[in-house]
Amino acid sequence: MIELDLSGLKCPLPTLRTRKALLTMRPGDQLRVTCTDPLAGIDLPNLVRELGDILVEQHQNENQTTFLITKAAPAE
Repeated sequence: MIELDLSGLKCPLPTLRTRKALLTMRPGDQLRVTCTDPLAGIDLPNLVRELGDILVEQHQNENQTTFLITKAAPAE
């Protein structure tokens, strides 16, 4: 599992860095992303959907949002 702590970064950096990480991963790999930017709760699920990957979990508390993403196999 790859851990990406993007705490303190503001939009669009969490989305850009998550995209970069996902594009280097192989199908089945997992990525855990931690963000403090409130917009990440909207932007990252949209990014995952656009890339065709799987958002397994999304947890939010007062300070941060954590995402667990699985890299999907390419569409055939």
